[in-house]
Amino acid sequence: MNKFTEKNRFIELLNYNPQLILMLPRFGMKLGFGEKRVGEICKMNDVPVFMFLLLCNVYSFDDYMPSDEEIKEIEGKTLVDYLVASHDYYLNHRLKHIEKHIVKIANEAGKIGNVLLQFFKEYEGEVASHFKTEEEKIFPFIANEKSGINPDELDIRTVSKSHDNMGDKLSDLTNIIIKYLPSEIMPNERIGVWFDIIQLSKDLDKHAIVEEKILMPYIKWIKGLDS
Repeated sequence: MNKFTEKNRFIELLNYNPQLILMLPRFGMKLGFGEKRVGEICKMNDVPVFMFLLLCNVYSFDDYMPSDEEIKEIEGKTLVDYLVASHDYYLNHRLKHIEKHIVKIANEAGKIGNVLLQFFKEYEGEVASHFKTEEEKIFPFIANEKSGINPDELDIRTVSKSHDNMGDKLSDLTNIIIKYLPSEIMPNERIGVWFDIIQLSKDLDKHAIVEEKILMPYIKWIKGLDS
């Protein structure tokens, strides 16, 4: 399969890439879509099919790069709404879920548990800071080009400079949980939270790819820069 189209049945997308199910609530879509096609589901949920498919294709196919024509068709507000919904999911759902398990493990692990919890809190703070920077300095202009923000004030390096650091920090966190806590400390809980962190890491990697392949080229186009 080269890329998804509006004629694909919705279930075909999820069978090809199960992680796409995480995108549904970010667009206000619900399960129970039967054998309907992507175009039908998007229309039912008032979601621009072009934008939905563009995100699904970037999310699913490593070699897929949107064309200049596709970038120019993007609806800035739809893109921003999706990214903000993604931020909310990471901060208020996935990270909070992981934190509950981290706290339980840390409470049983003494001093090294305190190190684990502090490390997680620092990571959570970095993620929140990164998202806040995007939402305050990048998204207002994209969502509404008449917002009064001068495009020369947008620094596209702000979008991507901390992605690598956040990924490295998650890797360090999994090492503490699996390699350095005493073996008798809640092994099943640690395995479970390790899997949760790995899934979060994969989803954040895809989120970063969406920003690199869609958001940044769109910003460059707005600013009148060459790709």
